Amino acid sequence: MDDVIILGAGIVGIATGIQLLRRGRSVTLVDKNAPGRETSFGNAGIIQREGVRPHAFPRDLQTLLQVGLHLSTAARYEPLALPKLAPPLLKYWWESSPEHYRKVVQSYAPLIGRSILTHDDLIKAVGPEAEKLISRYGWHLAFRSQDKLEKEALKAKADHEQFGIGYKVLDWAGLKAVEPNLLGGLAGAIHWTDPWTVRDPGALVSAYFGLFEQLGGTFVSGAANGLTEQGGVWSTEVDGRTLSAKQAVIALGPWAPDVLEPLGYRLPLFVKRGYHMHYRAPEGIALRHLLLDPEVGYAMAPMAAGIRITTGAEFALRDAKPTPIQLGKAEQAAKELFPLGERVDPQPWKGARPCTPDMMPIISKAPKHEGLYAGIGHAHHGFTLGPATGELLAQMMTGETTAIDVTPFRMGRFMGA
Repeated sequence: MDDVIILGAGIVGIATGIQLLRRGRSVTLVDKNAPGRETSFGNAGIIQREGVRPHAFPRDLQTLLQVGLHLSTAARYEPLALPKLAPPLLKYWWESSPEHYRKVVQSYAPLIGRSILTHDDLIKAVGPEAEKLISRYGWHLAFRSQDKLEKEALKAKADHEQFGIGYKVLDWAGLKAVEPNLLGGLAGAIHWTDPWTVRDPGALVSAYFGLFEQLGGTFVSGAANGLTEQGGVWSTEVDGRTLSAKQAVIALGPWAPDVLEPLGYRLPLFVKRGYHMHYRAPEGIALRHLLLDPEVGYAMAPMAAGIRITTGAEFALRDAKPTPIQLGKAEQAAKELFPLGERVDPQPWKGARPCTPDMMPIISKAPKHEGLYAGIGHAHHGFTLGPATGELLAQMMTGETTAIDVTPFRMGRFMGA
């Protein structure tokens, strides 16, 4: 019997396993897919140190109308999913009010503050294999209109003063100097200088998994058939094989409810689905750094497989068929800024971001059970916060003082506890 079973071999599960192994625990990691092949794989590749403000639900009428009429590229919804999504989305809208959102940011900022530190720890432990994937330049939040650039510059200044976030304001000439192959149509950009970007997020997570195995962790491939507890021992079945441990961690992202609900935890979780596609660039043409086009709603990033376009949020049921409508719109908008070539991938990649209504993850002991923990609900920042979540869970599980106050991330906040 192991000390810990972890369900889910994304970046959260792998990082948690590494931290527990370092503390002398024996760990078995379980996943039906290869490690790091789900949500950890398909993101924009930012370790988003500047992301102290999680994505709030839009409250201005213009944006709401654009989404409601399916005019927005940044967000769209599937009408048939609305009856099931309505309750958590209503809570999401409520928590996005200015008063609530200020409190969220205050709680969220210390967690984001651990992002670079904990990734750096793992990158150094892995060595050159991970280091070669990292750029420490930052990324560009680019604007098509001067007034929106100026408004964002004021927000950046406030975040610098309050949270110490580094930035530069680039006009069009300044942006063109660092991205000479942009075509035009932009007023300028905020250059966030603190974040790191990754040229292959899936490869980085795979490198972290290699560290997990090097430290003595065990990986079991297969779908876990729930979790049960008896006499202080947690068990799951994987392809007819019973795995048992003294503690269990649920790090299943959007699939967490499949295990949590039978244990009595009905949480207001929902998903924001997203898509990506890789493109070739013309001979001699390169995109040097990640660029996010917020007025349209997509990111464009140089990756090992080509230039990756990632879409905004699609509010749909987790397992519904792909509807990559946003990707087509994003592709057309991106071609206004950069000479994208043909598509590389045979079909768009689809993933599901696991979300909570208050925009903060659950990093917590389960309130009804001993020995059960969860690291879920990271929304747009799962790749950023995976190692920080692993650090905090391992500290909780071994009785250490946590690096930051984890009270805001307790599961019980959704259960009146």
